[in-house]
Amino acid sequence: MIQADPVPQVEGPFPLSTLRHSTAHLMASAVQKLFPKAQFGFGPAIEHGFYYDFDLPEPLTDKDLRKIEKEMRRIAKRSPKIEKETVSRDEARAKLQEWGQEYKIEGLDLIPDDEDITFYFHGEGDDRWGDLCEGPHVDSFQDLDYVFKLQHVAGAYWRGDENNKMLQRIYGTAFWTQEQLDAHLEWLEEVKKRDHRKLGTELDLFSTHGEAGAGFVFWHPNLGVIRREIEQFWWDLHTRGGYKPVYTPHVSRESLFAVSGHLENYSEMMYAPMELDSLPYRVKPMNCPGHALIYKDRGRSYRELPLRWAELGTVYRYEKSGVVHGMLRVRGFTQDDAHIFCTPDQLAEEIAGVCRLVDTVLSTFGFEYKAYLATRPSEKTIGEDAIWEKATQSLRDAAAKVNLPLELDEGGGAFYGPKIDYKIKDALGREWQNSTIQCDFNLPERFDLHYTAPDGSQQRPIMVHRAILGSLERFVGGLIEHFGGKFPVWIAPTQVAVIPIREEHADYCRTLSERLQEAGFRVEAMLEAAHMNKKIKHAQKEQVPYMLIAGEREAEDGTVAVRRRGTREQSVVPFETFLKMVTELRDTKSLELPDAEPESV
Repeated sequence: MIQADPVPQVEGPFPLSTLRHSTAHLMASAVQKLFPKAQFGFGPAIEHGFYYDFDLPEPLTDKDLRKIEKEMRRIAKRSPKIEKETVSRDEARAKLQEWGQEYKIEGLDLIPDDEDITFYFHGEGDDRWGDLCEGPHVDSFQDLDYVFKLQHVAGAYWRGDENNKMLQRIYGTAFWTQEQLDAHLEWLEEVKKRDHRKLGTELDLFSTHGEAGAGFVFWHPNLGVIRREIEQFWWDLHTRGGYKPVYTPHVSRESLFAVSGHLENYSEMMYAPMELDSLPYRVKPMNCPGHALIYKDRGRSYRELPLRWAELGTVYRYEKSGVVHGMLRVRGFTQDDAHIFCTPDQLAEEIAGVCRLVDTVLSTFGFEYKAYLATRPSEKTIGEDAIWEKATQSLRDAAAKVNLPLELDEGGGAFYGPKIDYKIKDALGREWQNSTIQCDFNLPERFDLHYTAPDGSQQRPIMVHRAILGSLERFVGGLIEHFGGKFPVWIAPTQVAVIPIREEHADYCRTLSERLQEAGFRVEAMLEAAHMNKKIKHAQKEQVPYMLIAGEREAEDGTVAVRRRGTREQSVVPFETFLKMVTELRDTKSLELPDAEPESV
C-alpha cells in the first residue's frame, strides 16, 4: 500500500480551497480570451482541485489546455488585485445580460433572496474579467507564489441534469509549492494504475456490456472466487451472530412499495412498472418490504425477539447514465442486507452488536473508518418528530455503548429514519461511503407489525436496517483499488502457482498441486511445455501471491523454492513448512505476504 496522504503539508497565506477557486476564475478568464463566445457555468473548488464548466463552439483538446495555461500565466501577471463588488439583483441581471451569459442568469435565480449578490473582478485593461460569485478569493494573482496545472476535459450536463445540454468541464489543480503538485500528480498516476476498470480487464475480473444495458456487472470466474470467499466469511460471521437467512422475490406488486413509502419518496430511483395480469409490478429497489412481509406472516411473541434476518439480496435502482461508473455506481447490485426486529429494551444492544460486527468486517480488510450520525432530512420524510428523536437517541446510546465516536451529518438520514453511516479510508487515502445502520420506527407502523408483550398487549417492534459491506459490487470494486489487484492469500483467485523447472519435474509438481488442493487451496499447476521464466512472468502478471518452483533437487529433498508476488528472491523450504505457513495466512485472513521460513541447515 502506498502512503495514504502523499502531498506534503504546506501552509499558504490563504486556505487551499480559496486558492483553487480563485484559479478556476483565472482559468475562465483565459478561456474567454481564447474563445470569446464562451458561455460559463459553475466553477467551484473540489477535494483535489477545481473545475469550471463551459459551453464552447468546439471541443477542447490537450493542446488547448496548454494554451489556456499559458494565457492564465500572462493574465496573472496583470492582476495586481482581485476586487469584490456587491450589487442589487437587478444590477446583476443587467450586467449578465450585457455579457450574454445565459447560464449565469439562471445561476442568479438560484441565489436566495436574503443573500448578497457579489461579483469578483481581476485583471487590467482588456484583461479585466468578472464573475458572479459569493467568494472568497485570494487578494491578488500577481503577488502570489503558487503553482497550477490543467489536467483534463470531461463532459458534464448543466446542473447535473441529463435533460440539459452537455457542457465541457475543465479540471485542474493548484498548490502552494511545486513539491506538492509533483506529489499530487504522482498520487494520481497511482490512482490510474489501481482503477478497478483497468485492473478488471488486466486480471480478467469483470465486464459490462452495452447489449445488456449500462450499469450491470458481469462477474468473471476470477472475481467470482473473490465474491464467494467474501460471502462465506460474511455468512460465517452472521451465523455466529444469531442471524438466519431469508430470500425474497426480485419483483413485487407496486402496491407493496406504496405501503413501504418507496413509491412516494424513492420513485425517481425505481424502474418503471411492468403490467402483469392488469396490475403494475416493480423490480425491488430495497429488500426491507419483503422482510416486513415475512415478519407479518404470523403472530409474533416477545419471546421470539430479537429476530435477525439476513439476505444477500439483489436490488435495482435507476442511476442516471452520467453517473454509472464500472462497479462503483451500478443499476443492479447485491446488498448485504439484514433487518433486526426487536423490542425497545433490546434496541441499544442490538445496534451495539451491529457496530461490533462492522468493526470485525472492516478491520479484516484493513480499513480505517469514521462513523457519522445522519439525522432527519429537511423534506420527503415519514414519521412524527417524537419518533425521529427517539430513534436518533437510540443510535447515540448504542454508539456510546461500544465507544464509537460519531460525527454529525445534519439532514443525512433516510426518509424513514436516522442512521449511522461509516466511511472507510483506502490505501490511497480516499474515503468511501460504506456500512450503514438505520433505526426505523416507521415501517413497522406502515406494515402494521406487532408482537405480543408479556402483559398480553399488542406492541410495535422496532426495525433496524443494516448493511455491512453495502453493495457487493461497490465494495469489491473499491477493494480492487484498495489492494491494487494484489489480493491477500485468503481471497486471491489463484493462491499458489506450481512451476516445474523442466518437463521431467512435472510429476513432483503435480503431487504438490494435489496436496495443496486437498488442503483447500486454489492452485494453478503450470505443467505445460513452456519455459519456466515465461510461466513465472505469467503468474506475476496474474498477481498470484506465491509461486512454488521445483526441480530435481527439490523433488529429491521434498522442498520447494518459494517466490512471493512482486519479488525476484526465492527461499528453499520443506514443502510442509510452506503448507503450514500459507494455511495460517489463509485461515487468519492475513493481509501480509511474509517470507517463507528458511530451511534449517
